[in-house]
Amino acid sequence: MRFKDKVVMVTGGAAGIGRVTAEAFAQEGAKLAICDVNPEAGEAAAKALGPEASFQKVDVSNETAVAEWVGQVAARYGRIDVLVNNAGITRDALLLRMKESDWDLVMAINLKGAFLCTKAVVRVMAQQRAGRIVNVASVVGVVGNVGQANYVASKAGLIGLTKTVAREFAARGVTVNAVAPGFIETQMTAVLSDKVKELFLAQIPLGRAGSPADVAAAVTFLASDQAAYLTGQVIHVSGGMYM
Repeated sequence: MRFKDKVVMVTGGAAGIGRVTAEAFAQEGAKLAICDVNPEAGEAAAKALGPEASFQKVDVSNETAVAEWVGQVAARYGRIDVLVNNAGITRDALLLRMKESDWDLVMAINLKGAFLCTKAVVRVMAQQRAGRIVNVASVVGVVGNVGQANYVASKAGLIGLTKTVAREFAARGVTVNAVAPGFIETQMTAVLSDKVKELFLAQIPLGRAGSPADVAAAVTFLASDQAAYLTGQVIHVSGGMYM
């Protein structure tokens, strides 16, 4: 019960890696506040997380919506111990075919969203002089990937944001780290063709795709007291895809 009575916020917590991560925190005693743009899935997830869990429909790229959500969470629970910036989308296309609107949308959710949530939450954490922020990046943010210029740029930017905020708030007792998942079996990857999946698996030394639980284990570790001396780090959960 590493997170007994700790208040944990997870963006994009209604499904996939976000929901499994929220469940992992709840199983160790945390009080969960999750947000998502899917209200039906979000309400169902919050109900499954226990009586003290809460859900709010939030567009993380909207500063007003983020500020209201963070304010509500701080008022309800009295503190914020952990923020997991997990919300993310893809709009894949080769560079010459990529629409400007798809570039802007991916950057707004994946990178600006993390910036806005971090900015709002870190004020609370700095006053507490304690807190953990974990950003869900991606292995492609380090190695690149064909057809994902927008997504890769957003995740590379998220890694840079991680390191900068870690430096700015270390003196206030706030650690900021990231996990970089590789090929993980989620709804996002389920739509890929068998050929694309085979190409990914060929790059993984362990020879298999990862699961959301693999990522959740790394996130909860970074949010725990066991990782108190880690900040500004990126843990790759990729089966050796990146070394």
